[in-house]
Amino acid sequence: MISTILGAFRVKEIRRKVLFTFAILGLYRLGSYIPAPAVSQSAINQISQSTSSGILGLLNTFSGGGLGRLALFALGIMPYITASIILQLMQVVVPSLEKLSKEGEVGQQRITQYTRYLTVGLAFAQSIGYVFLFKSLENQSGVTLIPNFNVGKVFMIAITLTAGTVLLMWLGELITQRGIGNGISLLILASIVSRIPGGLQSWWNNPSQVFKVMMPFIAFGVVAAVVFVQSGQRRIPIQYARRVIGQRMTQGGQTFLPLQVNMANVIPVIFAASVMAIPPTLGQLIGQNRRGFWTNLANFLNPGGWHYIAGESILIIVFTYFYTAVVFNPIDYADNLRKSGGFIPGVRPGRPTAEFLDRVLARLTFPGALFLAAIAALPAVLIARTGATFAFGGTSILIVIGVALDTMRQLEAQLKMRNYEGFLK
Repeated sequence: MISTILGAFRVKEIRRKVLFTFAILGLYRLGSYIPAPAVSQSAINQISQSTSSGILGLLNTFSGGGLGRLALFALGIMPYITASIILQLMQVVVPSLEKLSKEGEVGQQRITQYTRYLTVGLAFAQSIGYVFLFKSLENQSGVTLIPNFNVGKVFMIAITLTAGTVLLMWLGELITQRGIGNGISLLILASIVSRIPGGLQSWWNNPSQVFKVMMPFIAFGVVAAVVFVQSGQRRIPIQYARRVIGQRMTQGGQTFLPLQVNMANVIPVIFAASVMAIPPTLGQLIGQNRRGFWTNLANFLNPGGWHYIAGESILIIVFTYFYTAVVFNPIDYADNLRKSGGFIPGVRPGRPTAEFLDRVLARLTFPGALFLAAIAALPAVLIARTGATFAFGGTSILIVIGVALDTMRQLEAQLKMRNYEGFLK
C-alpha cells in the first residue's frame, strides 16, 4: 500500500488528482465549522452533547461534527445517500424506473437527476426538523439557541443547510470526475476520520488500565475481520460455448461470477440504525414535557440497552437479505447468461440456473448478515461491559475500511494504466 501511494506521487497526472481530492476534502472540513446564520454559538456548544445518541449521533459522525455545531454542512452528504437508496429500492417496485435503469447511460442520467431533486427535498425537510429538535433542547440547557425565533429565521436556516448539502453533492461529483475514488464515499470517510483525534484522546484518558491495553488489540482484530469478510467471495464458474457470429466462430472461454459474502455492504446497518433511532428521537420530541407511550418506548429502546441491540441485530439480518435481493436478481442474471451463450457447468440454463444462484446466494448471505450484526452490536456490548465510550461504531468502521479498499484499488488501476514495463520486458 505504501509503495502504491509513493508511486502515485511520482506520476504527475495522478499526483494532481490526489492533491485535488485533498483540496476538496479540506474545503468540506472548513464548511463543517462555518456556523449557520441566526444561531447562537454559545448556546449550540452547551446543547451539542444531546447529539451523542440515537440517529443524531450517527448523522453527527457522518457530518464530521457539523450537526453538533449546526454548521453550514450540518446535514453532511446523508440526504444524497438516502435519496440514492430510495431510488434504488423504487426501481424494484416502479416499472418506469426499472425501465430507465435498463436504458444504459441515458437512463442512469435521468435517475441521477431524480436523485438530486429528491436530495433537495429531503435536505430541506431534515433541516426544518433539526431546527425544531435543537429548539426543543433549549429547556434542558436553559439557553436561547435562536433569538427572536420566528418562521423567517427557520426558513433561512433551512435554506442555508439545504444549500450546504447541494454544495457537498457538487463537490463529491467533482472528486469523482477529476480526483481519485468515489467522491461521495470520500466525503463520508473524511467526516469519520476527522473524529480520530477525539477517539484517541478518549481512549488515553480512560481510567481503566485494562481498557487501555486491550483496546488496540480489539481494534486490530475488528479491522482484520472486516477486511477479511469484505474481500471474501464465492466464485461461480461460468463456461461460454463456441458461437458463430457472421462468418466467424468465436472461441468459447471460461470465467467466473464473484458473489461477495457481504454484497449489501453497510446499507443494512444504516437502515437498522435509522429505524431503531426513531422511537428515542420521537420520545425526546413528544414526551419531553410529559410521560406517555413514546417516553416509555424511548426508555425501552434506549441505545446501548439489550433490547436495542437485539432489535437492531434482527433488523440488520432482515435488511441484508432484502437489499441483497435488490442489488442482485438471479432470474435476470440467468436470463442474460443464457442469451450470451454462457452456462454454469453441471447446471441447466434458464430457471435451474436462477434457482442455483438463489440457493448459493441465500447460504452466502447468512454469515455476512451475522457478521454485520456482530460488528454493529460490538461497541454497545463493550460499552455495557466496560462503561467506556467509543468514538466509532460498527457502521463507521465498515465505511472507512470499505472506502479505503475501493480507493486503493482505483489508485492501483490508475498506476497500471501508466506503467507498461511488465509488457515490454
